[in-house]
Amino acid sequence: MNVKLKPPQYEVFICDQRFRVLVAGRRFGKTYLALVELCRAAWARGRTVWYIAPSYRQAKRIAWKPLKDMTRSYWAGKPNETDLTIELISGGTISLRGADNYDSLRGDGLDFLVLDEFALMAGQAWTEVLRPALADRQGRALFISTPKGYDHLYDLYKTAQGRPQWATFQYTTEQGGNVTKEELEGATHELDERTYRQEFQASFENLTAGLAYYAFDPGGNVRPVEYDPRLPLFWALDFNFNPMCSVIGQRQGERVFILDELVLPDSHTGAACAEFLERTSRFVSHSHLPVRLDIYGDATGDSRRSSASRTDWQIVQEFLNHHRDLYKPAYHVGPSNPAVRDRVNCMNAKLLNQAGERRLAVDPRCKQLLKDFERVHWKTDPSGNTLNDIDKSDPARTHVSDALGYMIAKEFAMYPQVDYTKPLY
Repeated sequence: MNVKLKPPQYEVFICDQRFRVLVAGRRFGKTYLALVELCRAAWARGRTVWYIAPSYRQAKRIAWKPLKDMTRSYWAGKPNETDLTIELISGGTISLRGADNYDSLRGDGLDFLVLDEFALMAGQAWTEVLRPALADRQGRALFISTPKGYDHLYDLYKTAQGRPQWATFQYTTEQGGNVTKEELEGATHELDERTYRQEFQASFENLTAGLAYYAFDPGGNVRPVEYDPRLPLFWALDFNFNPMCSVIGQRQGERVFILDELVLPDSHTGAACAEFLERTSRFVSHSHLPVRLDIYGDATGDSRRSSASRTDWQIVQEFLNHHRDLYKPAYHVGPSNPAVRDRVNCMNAKLLNQAGERRLAVDPRCKQLLKDFERVHWKTDPSGNTLNDIDKSDPARTHVSDALGYMIAKEFAMYPQVDYTKPLY
């Protein structure tokens, strides 16, 4: 088997400690190292080793094909495509498992296991099920993950330091050598500083502490914004009834300009459409008609109804169909909304990215949006622990920033596009 490990990977590979914790940036080569470790551990008769991903589907998608390619010359028989198990001519077996239903993993004795992206698993999968499975065979374990805040991975990483039989490693994406400096430089323009440190520098960051939009600065993000007739308009909506909120803006490449906000107390989608028509009349009167209009918003608007027979999005579509002389609409609404944390991180990256650029400008007339940026916090539990959701206890807050967030998250994904079809080595 022709195996090529880069120096940081090799340092982990040769470590003789029973339990190893590797915290590394994205595209470091963690999964490739995991597969090499599995092959080494299974190369003896009767050896049972597992690769565990956060879910069965992820295990199959991430590791099954490359594992088969790596071991093809050493199969004892055809791999079990249902159980995701390969028997080697050495007499050992390698199986892929998911931690989403970790109680189902009970019962097997293991010689070695890899927990890939441990931060995305329930910590109890290790403590209650997998650690006991190693006991009778004195099995070994390798934890590999990109950080996700101060969670069970962080606790494991810190408590493992200095403990007998444990070793810890921490490497950045750049140290892994699989991502170019140009790609990393590009990421500094797309991600806010905390997310960049977490994803590419393997830093433990609390992305859900205190203010949600911590990157906002009135001096850097607020200024008068004028309509540019050369650019299309966009309209982003949040279908809350009280208040009914949306924002009107324009985009020029990576930059976003917020011209106006619509915040209508105790209202409905039909009223929002009428208000949109009135607010944009000053724009379309100076443009070549019809004006290109990009539409974003809450995906649940296809199920919620502002009237007895029509959904919110049907009302918007009928309104714009009636005004085809003024607007040429294009809809950018997915089947589901992005995760709250992803949406907030995308917004922070526009407010201020790792490269120090502010690419979101808001007109001072957008008073409720500016209040959201200044006041929206993460929710906490009764003990004061920060939760992974926005605090919505103030009914006036979050809705207009949610509306803008749908547009930002749709057009400016959290992570740079990486060609995953290219081999790492």
